[in-house]
Amino acid sequence: MLRIQTVLWTFFVVLSVAVGADFKPRNCSEVREASVSKGFSFENVPLQEISGEHLRLCPQGNTCCTSEMEDKFGQQSKWEFENLVEETSHDLRSTFVSRHKKFDEFFLELLENTERSLNEMFVRTYGKPYMQNSEVFQNLFAELKRYYTGGNVNLEEMLNDFWSRLLERMFTLLNSQYIITEDYLECISKYTDQLKPFGDVPRKLKAQVTRAFIAARTFVQGLSVGREVANRVSKVSSTPACIRALTKMMYCPYCQAMPSVKPCNNYCLNVMKGCLANQADLDPEWNQYVDAMLLVAQRLEGPFNIESVMEPIDVKISEGIMNMQDNSVQVSYRVFQGCGQPKPSGMGSRSTRGVSDVFNARFRPYSPEERPTTAAGTSLDRLVRRGRDPHGPQCLRRNVWSAMQHSVIDIKEKLKLFKKFWSNLPEDICQPHRVTAGNATDDEQCWNGHTKGRYFPEVLKDGLTNQVNNPEVGVDITRPDTFIRQQIMALRVMTNKLKNAYNGNDIYFQDSSDEGSGSGSGSGCTEACVTEFEFASTEAPMVGADRSGSGPVEDSAAATHPAPSAVLPASLALLALALHRLWR
Repeated sequence: MLRIQTVLWTFFVVLSVAVGADFKPRNCSEVREASVSKGFSFENVPLQEISGEHLRLCPQGNTCCTSEMEDKFGQQSKWEFENLVEETSHDLRSTFVSRHKKFDEFFLELLENTERSLNEMFVRTYGKPYMQNSEVFQNLFAELKRYYTGGNVNLEEMLNDFWSRLLERMFTLLNSQYIITEDYLECISKYTDQLKPFGDVPRKLKAQVTRAFIAARTFVQGLSVGREVANRVSKVSSTPACIRALTKMMYCPYCQAMPSVKPCNNYCLNVMKGCLANQADLDPEWNQYVDAMLLVAQRLEGPFNIESVMEPIDVKISEGIMNMQDNSVQVSYRVFQGCGQPKPSGMGSRSTRGVSDVFNARFRPYSPEERPTTAAGTSLDRLVRRGRDPHGPQCLRRNVWSAMQHSVIDIKEKLKLFKKFWSNLPEDICQPHRVTAGNATDDEQCWNGHTKGRYFPEVLKDGLTNQVNNPEVGVDITRPDTFIRQQIMALRVMTNKLKNAYNGNDIYFQDSSDEGSGSGSGSGCTEACVTEFEFASTEAPMVGADRSGSGPVEDSAAATHPAPSAVLPASLALLALALHRLWR
Protein backbone atom coordinates (compact mmCIF):
# COMPACT_ATOMS: atom_id res chain seq x y z
CA MET A 1 0.00 0.00 0.00
CA LEU A 2 2.83 2.36 0.87
CA ARG A 3 4.44 1.74 -2.50
CA ILE A 4 1.17 2.49 -4.33
CA GLN A 5 0.80 5.74 -2.41
CA THR A 6 4.38 6.72 -3.28
CA VAL A 7 3.81 6.01 -6.96
CA LEU A 8 0.56 8.03 -6.97
CA TRP A 9 2.23 10.91 -5.19
CA THR A 10 5.10 10.91 -7.65
CA PHE A 11 2.63 10.79 -10.54
CA PHE A 12 0.75 13.86 -9.29
CA VAL A 13 4.01 15.73 -8.70
CA VAL A 14 5.16 14.99 -12.22
CA LEU A 15 1.75 15.92 -13.59
CA SER A 16 1.71 19.24 -11.71
CA VAL A 17 5.19 20.05 -13.04
CA ALA A 18 4.04 19.29 -16.55
CA VAL A 19 0.92 21.42 -16.16
CA GLY A 20 2.94 24.24 -14.62
CA ALA A 21 5.25 24.13 -17.58
CA ASP A 22 2.37 25.02 -19.87
CA PHE A 23 2.29 28.45 -18.37
CA LYS A 24 6.04 29.02 -18.44
CA PRO A 25 7.60 28.11 -21.82
CA ARG A 26 11.30 27.38 -21.68
CA ASN A 27 13.99 28.70 -23.96
CA CYS A 28 15.19 26.27 -26.67
CA SER A 29 18.62 27.80 -27.32
CA GLU A 30 20.36 25.01 -25.40
CA VAL A 31 18.63 22.45 -27.62
CA ARG A 32 19.81 24.28 -30.73
CA GLU A 33 23.42 24.30 -29.50
CA ALA A 34 23.33 20.62 -28.52
CA SER A 35 21.83 19.69 -31.89
CA VAL A 36 24.52 21.56 -33.80
CA SER A 37 27.24 19.89 -31.72
CA LYS A 38 25.71 16.52 -32.66
CA GLY A 39 25.93 17.38 -36.33
CA PHE A 40 22.27 18.14 -36.97
CA SER A 41 21.47 20.92 -39.42
CA PHE A 42 17.99 21.86 -38.27
CA GLU A 43 16.68 25.00 -39.96
CA ASN A 44 13.71 25.68 -37.74
CA VAL A 45 14.46 24.89 -34.10
CA PRO A 46 11.87 26.85 -32.08
CA LEU A 47 13.23 29.73 -30.03
CA GLN A 48 10.90 28.76 -27.21
CA GLU A 49 8.78 25.71 -26.46
CA ILE A 50 5.77 25.16 -28.66
CA SER A 51 2.75 22.90 -28.36
CA GLY A 52 3.74 19.28 -29.13
CA GLU A 53 0.55 17.72 -30.56
CA HIS A 54 2.49 16.86 -33.73
CA LEU A 55 4.95 14.57 -31.93
CA ARG A 56 4.51 10.78 -32.22
CA LEU A 57 7.13 9.47 -29.76
CA CYS A 58 8.10 12.20 -27.33
CA PRO A 59 5.74 13.77 -24.76
CA GLN A 60 3.18 16.00 -26.48
CA GLY A 61 3.22 18.81 -23.94
CA ASN A 62 5.33 21.89 -24.55
CA THR A 63 8.32 20.93 -26.71
CA CYS A 64 11.38 22.25 -28.48
CA CYS A 65 11.01 19.72 -31.31
CA THR A 66 9.35 19.83 -34.70
CA SER A 67 8.21 16.75 -36.62
CA GLU A 68 11.34 17.00 -38.77
CA MET A 69 13.53 16.99 -35.67
CA GLU A 70 11.78 13.94 -34.22
CA ASP A 71 12.21 12.02 -37.50
CA LYS A 72 15.91 12.85 -37.68
CA PHE A 73 16.33 11.96 -34.03
CA GLY A 74 14.89 8.55 -34.91
CA GLN A 75 17.42 8.03 -37.71
CA GLN A 76 20.24 9.20 -35.46
CA SER A 77 19.13 6.88 -32.65
CA LYS A 78 19.26 3.86 -34.97
CA TRP A 79 22.72 4.80 -36.22
CA GLU A 80 24.09 5.48 -32.73
CA PHE A 81 22.70 2.22 -31.35
CA GLU A 82 24.27 0.16 -34.11
CA ASN A 83 27.57 1.94 -33.54
CA LEU A 84 27.32 1.39 -29.80
CA VAL A 85 26.99 -2.35 -30.33
CA GLU A 86 29.95 -2.37 -32.72
CA GLU A 87 32.03 -0.24 -30.37
CA THR A 88 31.22 -2.39 -27.35
CA SER A 89 32.05 -5.59 -29.25
CA HIS A 90 35.20 -4.18 -30.84
CA ASP A 91 37.59 -5.87 -28.42
CA LEU A 92 35.83 -9.20 -28.88
CA ARG A 93 35.91 -9.01 -32.66
CA SER A 94 39.46 -7.71 -32.96
CA THR A 95 40.70 -10.39 -30.57
CA PHE A 96 39.28 -13.20 -32.68
CA VAL A 97 40.57 -11.64 -35.90
CA SER A 98 44.12 -11.07 -34.63
CA ARG A 99 44.46 -14.36 -32.70
CA HIS A 100 43.14 -16.42 -35.58
CA LYS A 101 45.61 -14.75 -37.91
CA LYS A 102 48.55 -15.25 -35.55
CA PHE A 103 47.81 -18.88 -34.74
CA ASP A 104 47.30 -19.71 -38.40
CA GLU A 105 50.54 -17.99 -39.39
CA PHE A 106 52.48 -19.68 -36.60
CA PHE A 107 51.20 -23.14 -37.47
CA LEU A 108 51.88 -22.85 -41.20
CA GLU A 109 55.34 -21.45 -40.48
CA LEU A 110 55.95 -24.33 -38.10
CA LEU A 111 55.07 -26.84 -40.82
CA GLU A 112 57.36 -25.13 -43.32
CA ASN A 113 60.26 -24.95 -40.86
CA THR A 114 59.78 -28.58 -39.85
CA GLU A 115 59.86 -29.71 -43.47
CA ARG A 116 62.91 -27.55 -44.11
CA SER A 117 64.63 -28.98 -41.05
CA LEU A 118 63.91 -32.56 -42.10
CA ASN A 119 65.11 -31.85 -45.61
CA GLU A 120 68.33 -30.27 -44.32
CA MET A 121 69.04 -33.16 -42.00
CA PHE A 122 68.33 -35.83 -44.63
CA VAL A 123 70.40 -34.04 -47.26
CA ARG A 124 73.36 -33.93 -44.87
CA THR A 125 72.74 -37.51 -43.81
CA TYR A 126 71.93 -39.22 -47.14
CA GLY A 127 72.96 -36.66 -49.74
CA LYS A 128 71.99 -37.37 -53.34
CA PRO A 129 70.09 -40.63 -52.65
CA TYR A 130 67.62 -38.73 -50.46
CA MET A 131 67.24 -35.86 -52.92
CA GLN A 132 66.28 -38.32 -55.65
CA ASN A 133 63.43 -39.63 -53.49
CA SER A 134 62.50 -36.51 -51.55
CA GLU A 135 59.06 -36.19 -53.17
CA VAL A 136 57.78 -38.94 -50.86
CA PHE A 137 58.43 -36.66 -47.89
CA GLN A 138 57.33 -33.53 -49.73
CA ASN A 139 53.97 -35.19 -50.39
CA LEU A 140 53.69 -36.03 -46.69
CA PHE A 141 54.06 -32.39 -45.65
CA ALA A 142 51.86 -31.20 -48.50
CA GLU A 143 49.05 -33.46 -47.27
CA LEU A 144 49.55 -32.37 -43.65
CA LYS A 145 49.24 -28.76 -44.76
CA ARG A 146 46.20 -29.54 -46.91
CA TYR A 147 44.54 -31.21 -43.94
CA TYR A 148 45.25 -28.28 -41.63
CA THR A 149 43.95 -25.73 -44.15
CA GLY A 150 40.62 -27.56 -44.39
CA GLY A 151 41.26 -30.08 -47.15
CA ASN A 152 39.30 -33.32 -47.33
CA VAL A 153 42.14 -35.46 -45.99
CA ASN A 154 41.80 -38.53 -43.79
CA LEU A 155 44.93 -38.29 -41.65
CA GLU A 156 45.12 -41.98 -40.81
CA GLU A 157 44.75 -43.08 -44.41
CA MET A 158 47.21 -40.45 -45.59
CA LEU A 159 49.87 -41.56 -43.08
CA ASN A 160 49.27 -45.21 -43.93
CA ASP A 161 49.72 -44.31 -47.58
CA PHE A 162 53.01 -42.52 -46.82
CA TRP A 163 54.50 -45.60 -45.21
CA SER A 164 53.10 -47.81 -47.99
CA ARG A 165 54.76 -45.66 -50.66
CA LEU A 166 58.02 -45.74 -48.71
CA LEU A 167 57.80 -49.53 -48.40
CA GLU A 168 57.15 -49.92 -52.14
CA ARG A 169 60.20 -47.88 -53.05
CA MET A 170 62.46 -49.61 -50.58
CA PHE A 171 61.22 -53.08 -51.50
CA THR A 172 61.63 -52.43 -55.23
CA LEU A 173 65.23 -51.30 -54.77
CA LEU A 174 66.07 -54.02 -52.26
CA ASN A 175 64.90 -56.55 -54.83
CA SER A 176 66.10 -54.95 -58.04
CA GLN A 177 66.94 -58.37 -59.48
CA TYR A 178 63.18 -58.89 -59.90
CA ILE A 179 60.53 -57.22 -62.02
CA ILE A 180 58.19 -55.56 -59.50
CA THR A 181 54.92 -54.65 -61.20
CA GLU A 182 52.18 -52.27 -60.04
CA ASP A 183 49.96 -55.24 -59.19
CA TYR A 184 52.74 -56.72 -57.09
CA LEU A 185 53.22 -53.43 -55.26
CA GLU A 186 49.49 -53.31 -54.57
CA CYS A 187 49.72 -56.76 -53.05
CA ILE A 188 52.60 -55.62 -50.83
CA SER A 189 50.69 -52.56 -49.64
CA LYS A 190 47.84 -54.75 -48.41
CA TYR A 191 50.17 -56.47 -45.98
CA THR A 192 52.01 -53.41 -44.70
CA ASP A 193 50.42 -53.65 -41.27
CA GLN A 194 51.15 -57.37 -40.91
CA LEU A 195 54.72 -57.07 -42.14
CA LYS A 196 55.53 -54.10 -39.86
CA PRO A 197 58.63 -53.33 -41.94
CA PHE A 198 59.16 -50.04 -40.10
CA GLY A 199 58.60 -51.46 -36.65
CA ASP A 200 56.23 -49.66 -34.31
CA VAL A 201 57.17 -46.21 -35.61
CA PRO A 202 54.18 -45.76 -38.00
CA ARG A 203 51.65 -46.66 -35.30
CA LYS A 204 53.12 -44.32 -32.71
CA LEU A 205 53.65 -41.48 -35.17
CA LYS A 206 50.11 -41.83 -36.51
CA ALA A 207 48.64 -41.59 -33.02
CA GLN A 208 50.67 -38.49 -32.20
CA VAL A 209 50.19 -36.71 -35.53
CA THR A 210 46.45 -37.32 -35.74
CA ARG A 211 45.73 -36.09 -32.22
CA ALA A 212 47.90 -32.99 -32.56
CA PHE A 213 46.73 -32.02 -36.04
CA ILE A 214 43.06 -32.64 -35.25
CA ALA A 215 43.36 -30.39 -32.19
CA ALA A 216 45.26 -27.67 -34.08
CA ARG A 217 42.95 -27.65 -37.09
CA THR A 218 39.80 -27.68 -34.97
CA PHE A 219 41.18 -24.93 -32.73
CA VAL A 220 41.93 -22.61 -35.64
CA GLN A 221 38.51 -23.42 -37.12
CA GLY A 222 36.99 -22.56 -33.75
CA LEU A 223 38.72 -19.19 -33.81
CA SER A 224 37.38 -18.64 -37.32
CA VAL A 225 33.81 -19.49 -36.30
CA GLY A 226 34.04 -17.25 -33.23
CA ARG A 227 35.32 -14.44 -35.43
CA GLU A 228 32.50 -14.85 -37.95
CA VAL A 229 29.76 -15.12 -35.34
CA ALA A 230 31.03 -12.06 -33.48
CA ASN A 231 31.25 -10.03 -36.69
CA ARG A 232 27.78 -11.03 -37.84
CA VAL A 233 25.94 -10.66 -34.54
CA SER A 234 27.58 -7.29 -33.87
CA LYS A 235 25.87 -5.88 -36.96
CA VAL A 236 22.44 -5.50 -35.40
CA SER A 237 19.28 -4.90 -37.35
CA SER A 238 16.96 -2.67 -35.33
CA THR A 239 13.21 -3.29 -35.34
CA PRO A 240 10.80 -0.31 -35.63
CA ALA A 241 9.76 -0.85 -31.98
CA CYS A 242 13.40 -0.76 -30.91
CA ILE A 243 14.07 2.46 -32.88
CA ARG A 244 11.08 4.13 -31.26
CA ALA A 245 12.29 3.12 -27.80
CA LEU A 246 15.82 4.32 -28.56
CA THR A 247 14.60 7.67 -29.84
CA LYS A 248 12.45 8.15 -26.77
CA MET A 249 15.37 7.32 -24.49
CA MET A 250 18.18 9.19 -26.24
CA TYR A 251 16.57 12.27 -27.81
CA CYS A 252 13.22 13.02 -26.21
CA PRO A 253 15.12 14.94 -23.49
CA TYR A 254 16.05 17.37 -26.29
CA CYS A 255 12.39 17.96 -26.97
CA GLN A 256 11.88 18.68 -23.28
CA ALA A 257 14.62 21.33 -23.36
CA MET A 258 16.92 19.03 -21.33
CA PRO A 259 19.56 17.89 -23.86
CA SER A 260 22.18 17.32 -21.16
CA VAL A 261 20.03 14.96 -19.08
CA LYS A 262 21.10 11.29 -19.58
CA PRO A 263 18.84 8.23 -19.34
CA CYS A 264 18.44 6.43 -16.01
CA ASN A 265 20.53 3.26 -15.86
CA ASN A 266 17.64 0.82 -15.33
CA TYR A 267 15.66 2.55 -18.06
CA CYS A 268 18.56 2.04 -20.46
CA LEU A 269 18.88 -1.62 -19.43
CA ASN A 270 15.24 -2.37 -20.21
CA VAL A 271 15.53 -0.68 -23.61
CA MET A 272 18.70 -2.61 -24.46
CA LYS A 273 17.36 -5.92 -23.17
CA GLY A 274 14.39 -5.47 -25.46
CA CYS A 275 16.46 -4.42 -28.48
CA LEU A 276 19.09 -7.14 -27.88
CA ALA A 277 16.77 -9.93 -26.74
CA ASN A 278 17.78 -12.29 -29.57
CA GLN A 279 21.49 -11.59 -29.07
CA ALA A 280 21.15 -12.59 -25.42
CA ASP A 281 19.72 -15.94 -26.53
CA LEU A 282 23.08 -16.62 -28.20
CA ASP A 283 24.78 -16.64 -24.81
CA PRO A 284 24.18 -20.25 -23.61
CA GLU A 285 25.60 -21.72 -26.82
CA TRP A 286 28.38 -19.12 -26.86
CA ASN A 287 29.43 -20.07 -23.33
CA GLN A 288 29.58 -23.77 -24.24
CA TYR A 289 31.65 -22.90 -27.30
CA VAL A 290 34.11 -20.87 -25.18
CA ASP A 291 34.42 -23.74 -22.69
CA ALA A 292 35.13 -26.19 -25.53
CA MET A 293 37.77 -23.86 -26.98
CA LEU A 294 39.47 -23.66 -23.58
CA LEU A 295 39.55 -27.46 -23.33
CA VAL A 296 41.20 -27.85 -26.74
CA ALA A 297 43.67 -25.10 -25.84
CA GLN A 298 44.65 -27.17 -22.80
CA ARG A 299 45.25 -30.14 -25.12
CA LEU A 300 47.47 -28.01 -27.34
CA GLU A 301 49.50 -27.04 -24.30
CA GLY A 302 49.70 -30.61 -23.03
CA PRO A 303 49.38 -34.08 -24.60
CA PHE A 304 48.40 -32.84 -28.08
CA ASN A 305 51.24 -30.32 -28.21
CA ILE A 306 52.29 -30.01 -31.84
CA GLU A 307 55.88 -29.35 -30.77
CA SER A 308 56.23 -32.82 -29.24
CA VAL A 309 55.14 -34.27 -32.58
CA MET A 310 56.99 -32.13 -35.11
CA GLU A 311 60.34 -31.64 -33.37
CA PRO A 312 61.52 -35.28 -33.55
CA ILE A 313 59.63 -36.27 -36.71
CA ASP A 314 62.83 -36.49 -38.75
CA VAL A 315 64.46 -38.84 -36.24
CA LYS A 316 61.28 -40.92 -35.96
CA ILE A 317 61.01 -41.39 -39.72
CA SER A 318 64.71 -42.25 -39.85
CA GLU A 319 64.16 -44.81 -37.11
CA GLY A 320 61.45 -46.39 -39.24
CA ILE A 321 63.81 -46.55 -42.23
CA MET A 322 66.45 -48.14 -39.99
CA ASN A 323 63.93 -50.81 -38.93
CA MET A 324 63.25 -51.57 -42.57
CA GLN A 325 66.99 -51.85 -43.21
CA ASP A 326 67.40 -54.25 -40.29
CA ASN A 327 64.50 -56.45 -41.38
CA SER A 328 64.77 -56.12 -45.17
CA VAL A 329 65.74 -59.76 -45.87
CA GLN A 330 63.01 -61.09 -43.63
CA VAL A 331 60.44 -58.69 -45.09
CA SER A 332 61.34 -59.79 -48.64
CA TYR A 333 61.06 -63.43 -47.63
CA ARG A 334 57.60 -62.97 -46.15
CA VAL A 335 56.37 -60.87 -49.09
CA PHE A 336 57.46 -63.63 -51.49
CA GLN A 337 55.44 -66.08 -49.42
CA GLY A 338 52.31 -63.94 -49.49
CA CYS A 339 52.44 -62.40 -52.96
CA GLY A 340 54.45 -65.00 -54.85
CA GLN A 341 57.88 -64.77 -56.36
CA PRO A 342 58.24 -62.07 -59.05
CA LYS A 343 59.97 -62.74 -62.34
CA PRO A 344 63.72 -62.17 -62.54
CA SER A 345 64.80 -58.95 -64.24
CA GLY A 346 67.97 -60.42 -65.72
CA MET A 347 70.12 -58.11 -63.54
CA GLY A 348 70.84 -60.65 -60.83
CA SER A 349 74.48 -61.03 -61.83
CA ARG A 350 75.15 -57.31 -61.43
CA SER A 351 78.32 -56.73 -59.45
CA THR A 352 78.54 -54.93 -56.15
CA ARG A 353 80.27 -51.91 -57.59
CA GLY A 354 79.22 -48.69 -55.99
CA VAL A 355 78.84 -50.24 -52.55
CA SER A 356 81.33 -47.68 -51.24
CA ASP A 357 78.82 -45.00 -52.11
CA VAL A 358 76.28 -46.51 -49.76
CA PHE A 359 76.02 -45.22 -46.17
CA ASN A 360 79.15 -46.06 -44.25
CA ALA A 361 77.02 -45.35 -41.23
CA ARG A 362 73.26 -45.23 -40.80
CA PHE A 363 70.66 -44.26 -38.27
CA ARG A 364 70.43 -46.37 -35.18
CA PRO A 365 67.55 -46.24 -32.66
CA TYR A 366 67.55 -42.81 -31.08
CA SER A 367 68.49 -42.57 -27.45
CA PRO A 368 69.61 -39.59 -25.36
CA GLU A 369 72.97 -41.31 -24.77
CA GLU A 370 73.77 -41.91 -28.43
CA ARG A 371 72.45 -39.65 -31.16
CA PRO A 372 72.24 -41.07 -34.69
CA THR A 373 75.27 -40.72 -36.97
CA THR A 374 75.26 -39.37 -40.49
CA ALA A 375 76.71 -40.93 -43.60
CA ALA A 376 79.83 -38.81 -43.28
CA GLY A 377 80.33 -40.00 -39.73
CA THR A 378 79.06 -36.72 -38.33
CA SER A 379 77.22 -36.98 -35.04
CA LEU A 380 73.65 -35.83 -35.38
CA ASP A 381 74.17 -33.72 -32.27
CA ARG A 382 76.75 -31.70 -34.20
CA LEU A 383 74.46 -31.56 -37.22
CA VAL A 384 71.62 -30.24 -35.07
CA ARG A 385 73.92 -27.74 -33.39
CA ARG A 386 74.93 -26.49 -36.82
CA GLY A 387 71.24 -26.22 -37.65
CA ARG A 388 70.68 -24.01 -34.64
CA ASP A 389 72.46 -21.03 -36.00
CA PRO A 390 70.38 -17.82 -35.89
CA HIS A 391 69.22 -18.44 -39.45
CA GLY A 392 68.87 -22.22 -39.32
CA PRO A 393 65.51 -24.07 -39.46
CA GLN A 394 65.99 -25.58 -36.00
CA CYS A 395 66.32 -22.16 -34.41
CA LEU A 396 63.44 -20.77 -36.46
CA ARG A 397 61.29 -23.73 -35.52
CA ARG A 398 61.90 -23.25 -31.82
CA ASN A 399 61.12 -19.55 -32.10
CA VAL A 400 57.82 -20.38 -33.79
CA TRP A 401 56.99 -23.00 -31.15
CA SER A 402 57.60 -20.46 -28.40
CA ALA A 403 55.47 -17.83 -30.14
CA MET A 404 52.74 -20.36 -30.79
CA GLN A 405 52.61 -21.48 -27.15
CA HIS A 406 52.39 -17.86 -26.00
CA SER A 407 49.62 -17.35 -28.55
CA VAL A 408 47.60 -20.25 -27.12
CA ILE A 409 48.05 -18.95 -23.57
CA ASP A 410 47.01 -15.46 -24.68
CA ILE A 411 43.93 -16.81 -26.46
CA LYS A 412 42.91 -18.76 -23.35
CA GLU A 413 43.06 -15.67 -21.16
CA LYS A 414 41.06 -13.64 -23.65
CA LEU A 415 38.41 -16.33 -24.09
CA LYS A 416 37.77 -16.43 -20.35
CA LEU A 417 36.92 -12.71 -20.46
CA PHE A 418 34.38 -13.23 -23.23
CA LYS A 419 32.08 -15.66 -21.45
CA LYS A 420 28.55 -14.26 -21.05
CA PHE A 421 29.47 -11.52 -23.48
CA TRP A 422 26.09 -11.33 -25.23
CA SER A 423 23.95 -11.35 -22.07
CA ASN A 424 26.24 -8.69 -20.58
CA LEU A 425 25.99 -6.49 -23.67
CA PRO A 426 23.14 -4.28 -22.30
CA GLU A 427 25.16 -3.58 -19.14
CA ASP A 428 28.26 -2.85 -21.20
CA ILE A 429 26.36 -0.38 -23.39
CA CYS A 430 24.53 1.31 -20.52
CA GLN A 431 27.74 2.68 -19.06
CA PRO A 432 28.04 6.34 -17.95
CA HIS A 433 30.72 7.09 -20.52
CA ARG A 434 28.46 5.78 -23.27
CA VAL A 435 24.76 6.38 -22.58
CA THR A 436 23.51 6.73 -19.03
CA ALA A 437 23.66 9.28 -16.23
CA GLY A 438 25.69 6.78 -14.20
CA ASN A 439 25.71 6.55 -10.44
CA ALA A 440 24.43 10.05 -9.79
CA THR A 441 24.12 11.09 -6.18
CA ASP A 442 20.53 11.98 -6.88
CA ASP A 443 18.69 9.36 -8.97
CA GLU A 444 16.01 11.97 -9.65
CA GLN A 445 18.35 13.71 -12.08
CA CYS A 446 18.10 11.20 -14.96
CA TRP A 447 15.67 10.84 -17.87
CA ASN A 448 13.04 8.19 -17.17
CA GLY A 449 11.32 8.30 -20.54
CA HIS A 450 8.83 10.99 -19.57
CA THR A 451 10.67 13.59 -17.55
CA LYS A 452 13.66 14.07 -15.28
CA GLY A 453 13.13 11.79 -12.32
CA ARG A 454 13.40 8.29 -10.89
CA TYR A 455 12.76 5.21 -13.07
CA PHE A 456 10.47 2.79 -11.22
CA PRO A 457 9.94 -0.35 -13.42
CA GLU A 458 12.07 -3.37 -12.57
CA VAL A 459 14.85 -4.51 -14.88
CA LEU A 460 13.81 -7.59 -16.84
CA LYS A 461 15.83 -10.77 -17.25
CA ASP A 462 17.79 -11.59 -20.40
CA GLY A 463 16.50 -13.32 -23.49
CA LEU A 464 13.54 -13.19 -25.83
CA THR A 465 10.98 -15.00 -23.68
CA ASN A 466 11.57 -12.62 -20.75
CA GLN A 467 10.61 -9.56 -22.81
CA VAL A 468 6.90 -10.32 -22.94
CA ASN A 469 6.19 -7.47 -20.51
CA ASN A 470 9.02 -5.11 -21.42
CA PRO A 471 7.69 -1.63 -20.50
CA GLU A 472 9.87 0.16 -23.07
CA VAL A 473 10.15 -2.05 -26.19
CA GLY A 474 7.41 -4.02 -27.86
CA VAL A 475 8.95 -7.45 -28.51
CA ASP A 476 7.22 -10.29 -30.36
CA ILE A 477 8.50 -13.27 -28.40
CA THR A 478 6.81 -15.70 -30.83
CA ARG A 479 9.18 -14.72 -33.68
CA PRO A 480 12.83 -15.50 -32.87
CA ASP A 481 15.38 -13.89 -35.15
CA THR A 482 16.24 -16.42 -37.86
CA PHE A 483 19.69 -14.96 -38.40
CA ILE A 484 20.59 -15.30 -34.71
CA ARG A 485 19.31 -18.89 -34.74
CA GLN A 486 21.68 -19.64 -37.61
CA GLN A 487 24.59 -18.35 -35.54
CA ILE A 488 23.47 -20.46 -32.59
CA MET A 489 23.51 -23.52 -34.86
CA ALA A 490 26.99 -22.63 -36.17
CA LEU A 491 28.28 -22.44 -32.61
CA ARG A 492 26.60 -25.73 -31.71
CA VAL A 493 28.23 -27.53 -34.64
CA MET A 494 31.64 -26.04 -33.80
CA THR A 495 31.30 -26.98 -30.14
CA ASN A 496 30.62 -30.57 -31.16
CA LYS A 497 33.76 -30.58 -33.32
CA LEU A 498 35.81 -29.13 -30.46
CA LYS A 499 34.58 -31.77 -28.03
CA ASN A 500 35.54 -34.49 -30.50
CA ALA A 501 38.96 -32.89 -31.01
CA TYR A 502 39.46 -32.78 -27.25
CA ASN A 503 39.07 -36.57 -27.27
CA GLY A 504 41.39 -36.94 -30.26
CA ASN A 505 38.61 -37.68 -32.75
CA ASP A 506 38.14 -36.06 -36.13
CA ILE A 507 34.41 -35.58 -36.62
CA TYR A 508 34.82 -35.55 -40.40
CA PHE A 509 36.34 -39.02 -40.48
CA GLN A 510 35.04 -40.60 -37.31
CA ASP A 511 33.48 -43.58 -39.07
CA SER A 512 36.43 -44.21 -41.38
CA SER A 513 38.83 -43.78 -38.47
CA ASP A 514 36.97 -46.44 -36.52
CA GLU A 515 37.25 -48.77 -39.47
CA GLY A 516 40.91 -47.90 -39.88
CA SER A 517 41.66 -48.69 -36.27
CA GLY A 518 40.03 -52.06 -36.74
CA SER A 519 41.76 -53.11 -39.94
CA GLY A 520 45.05 -51.48 -39.05
CA SER A 521 45.97 -49.83 -42.31
CA GLY A 522 42.97 -48.17 -43.89
CA SER A 523 44.21 -49.54 -47.21
CA GLY A 524 40.95 -51.28 -48.00
CA CYS A 525 42.30 -54.76 -47.27
CA THR A 526 39.45 -57.14 -46.42
CA GLU A 527 39.41 -60.30 -44.36
CA ALA A 528 40.34 -62.21 -47.49
CA CYS A 529 43.71 -60.45 -47.47
CA VAL A 530 44.43 -61.73 -43.99
CA THR A 531 43.42 -65.26 -44.89
CA GLU A 532 45.60 -65.25 -48.00
CA PHE A 533 48.69 -64.21 -46.03
CA GLU A 534 47.88 -65.98 -42.79
CA PHE A 535 50.47 -68.71 -43.15
CA ALA A 536 53.24 -66.08 -43.24
CA SER A 537 51.98 -64.00 -40.32
CA THR A 538 54.15 -65.79 -37.78
CA GLU A 539 57.80 -64.92 -37.30
CA ALA A 540 59.64 -66.11 -40.39
CA PRO A 541 63.23 -67.30 -40.06
CA MET A 542 66.03 -64.99 -41.14
CA VAL A 543 67.31 -66.72 -44.21
CA GLY A 544 71.11 -66.85 -44.50
CA ALA A 545 72.07 -65.65 -41.01
CA ASP A 546 71.49 -66.53 -37.41
CA ARG A 547 71.47 -63.39 -35.23
CA SER A 548 72.46 -65.45 -32.24
CA GLY A 549 75.75 -66.18 -33.95
CA SER A 550 75.21 -69.98 -34.19
CA GLY A 551 75.68 -70.05 -37.96
CA PRO A 552 73.45 -70.38 -41.03
CA VAL A 553 69.83 -71.40 -40.66
CA GLU A 554 68.47 -74.15 -42.84
CA ASP A 555 64.94 -73.61 -44.17
CA SER A 556 63.04 -75.66 -46.70
CA ALA A 557 61.50 -72.54 -48.18
CA ALA A 558 64.91 -71.20 -49.12
CA ALA A 559 65.19 -73.67 -51.97
CA THR A 560 62.16 -72.26 -53.71
CA HIS A 561 63.17 -68.60 -53.20
CA PRO A 562 66.54 -67.77 -54.76
CA ALA A 563 66.44 -64.10 -53.63
CA PRO A 564 68.20 -64.45 -50.27
CA SER A 565 71.47 -66.38 -50.15
CA ALA A 566 72.20 -69.01 -47.57
CA VAL A 567 75.59 -67.52 -46.92
CA LEU A 568 75.98 -64.63 -44.44
CA PRO A 569 78.58 -62.55 -46.38
CA ALA A 570 76.61 -62.74 -49.60
CA SER A 571 73.44 -61.67 -47.80
CA LEU A 572 75.13 -58.65 -46.28
CA ALA A 573 76.67 -57.62 -49.61
CA LEU A 574 73.29 -57.87 -51.30
CA LEU A 575 71.74 -55.75 -48.54
CA ALA A 576 74.38 -53.05 -48.93
CA LEU A 577 73.90 -52.96 -52.71
CA ALA A 578 70.14 -52.76 -52.28
CA LEU A 579 70.41 -49.88 -49.84
CA HIS A 580 72.61 -48.01 -52.27
CA ARG A 581 70.04 -48.47 -55.00
CA LEU A 582 67.27 -47.39 -52.67
CA TRP A 583 68.59 -43.86 -52.35
CA ARG A 584 70.21 -43.53 -55.72
